Amino acid sequence: MTTEIKLPFDKDNVRSFSKEMSEPAWFEEFRLKAFESFEQLPMPRPDKTRIDKWNFTQFTQHTVNSTAYASLAELPEEVKALVDIDAEHKNLYIQHNQTPAFISLSEELKSKGVIFTDIFTAAREHSDQLKKYYMTQAINADEHRLTALNAALVNGGVFLYIPKNVEIAEPIQAVYIHDDAEANLFNHVIVVAEDNSSVTYVENYISTMEVSTTVANILAEVIVNANAKVTFGAVDTLAKGITTYVNRRGVVGRDGRIEWALGLMNEGNTISENTTNLIGDGSYGDTKTVVVGRGEQTQNFTTKIVHFGKNSEGYILKHGVMKDSATSIFNGIGKIEHGASKSNAEQESRVLMLSEKARGDANPALLIDEDDVTAGHAASVGRVDNVQLYYLMSRGIPKKEAERLVIHGFLAPVVNQLPIEGVKKQLTEVIERKVR
Repeated sequence: MTTEIKLPFDKDNVRSFSKEMSEPAWFEEFRLKAFESFEQLPMPRPDKTRIDKWNFTQFTQHTVNSTAYASLAELPEEVKALVDIDAEHKNLYIQHNQTPAFISLSEELKSKGVIFTDIFTAAREHSDQLKKYYMTQAINADEHRLTALNAALVNGGVFLYIPKNVEIAEPIQAVYIHDDAEANLFNHVIVVAEDNSSVTYVENYISTMEVSTTVANILAEVIVNANAKVTFGAVDTLAKGITTYVNRRGVVGRDGRIEWALGLMNEGNTISENTTNLIGDGSYGDTKTVVVGRGEQTQNFTTKIVHFGKNSEGYILKHGVMKDSATSIFNGIGKIEHGASKSNAEQESRVLMLSEKARGDANPALLIDEDDVTAGHAASVGRVDNVQLYYLMSRGIPKKEAERLVIHGFLAPVVNQLPIEGVKKQLTEVIERKVR
């Protein structure tokens, strides 16, 4: 049985917005086709989490008018802490609600053919390149209602393109600021690393308000071609009351490498999917995720690595802390397809619960369709280790401080992977605030 869901917008609204943004014909047609298929598609069904009563579709504003920033000095203080505002050469994009508010890319990278711009400018000025990758390899618009909804209503995001043989040493950063109670986010991010290239991309979703009742529908597609490397870092800190669906997916070619470092710190109900498809022989995927849940929020995190190529390697590490009455499901899936011989799939999920009413479930799964492989998993759900507490307290550290140190140590394997010091500091402070 399918539930009838009516959107507060129609095809004319979609068409009008596309024309307002001066999008090419193919992009407008893509939107309209996705909008038409929306009601016929099912909702996603995350394992062990019922989302039929969650609000993903009822909102009044598709876009809001927000100011751009003439300089980084105008940023809110909490955002300034994330970026190096004194850096001489910044590779930085800032989105203010749905408004492209600041963009900077060094002349050196421009001269090498690097593209880093908002999704609308990409559609207008780099149409052929965007069309090649936009929902063609990683995520399909017709997978379910929420992917179709993003394709129809996309109102933000970036396109990052790294040409062949270009290696970028400094991180490229995008910050998505949410400070309007009526601003709904339908972001679409595309990162493409051509053969023998490398890049580190870090994105931050940050709400500067405590409570909102809006919707966040976020898709990220990462294409890693032969012998290329992408490090993708993210810290999500959207406000309480925001219903979030986020899907970050990578496709990795021969001898390519993708490394994810994800700090998922939203305050509202969240569905998060992170999938890596290791297509090429010798491809490599490593996903590290850290989560803190509190209050009465419900969250579902599914991390999946699928091996298609021979000699491919996939590693999943997920650490979560639950307190109050928070509930989280941690699904880890390592799948080795037939023909992916000599592949290695490893995963570890661990949940630390700080209160009696908190609930965390760790569900590892290995799906093996090939004989000549290596695979393993580990999972645990429990309280703070009393042995560790005793050790710290025996050296004069008070119990509360000892618990804090244990928690930070538990989450450190992911926090330490973030490549920008300001972002790493932000995640540490968010963890401190949430578990205090």
